[in-house]
Amino acid sequence: MRKRLTKSATNSYIAGVCGGIGEYFGIDPTIVRLVLIGFTVMGGSGILAYIIAYFVMPDGVPEEPTVYDEPPNDYGNGNHN
Repeated sequence: MRKRLTKSATNSYIAGVCGGIGEYFGIDPTIVRLVLIGFTVMGGSGILAYIIAYFVMPDGVPEEPTVYDEPPNDYGNGNHN
């Protein structure tokens, strides 16, 4: 399957742009966010790049949930036997 640069559906603070870039390149999205902040502080180009990426990048599709993502059927009713 071919990798595509998309906004992250799971790792998102504002719109998923930095999360998507981090997932695409296999790096921590926090590093991408820090670089973006650095470019913003050094002249404002980070804000412009983020806005352009927001409109250009397609939305990501959430991954299929696994059985571990959902609580057990009797969760919360006190019956743990």
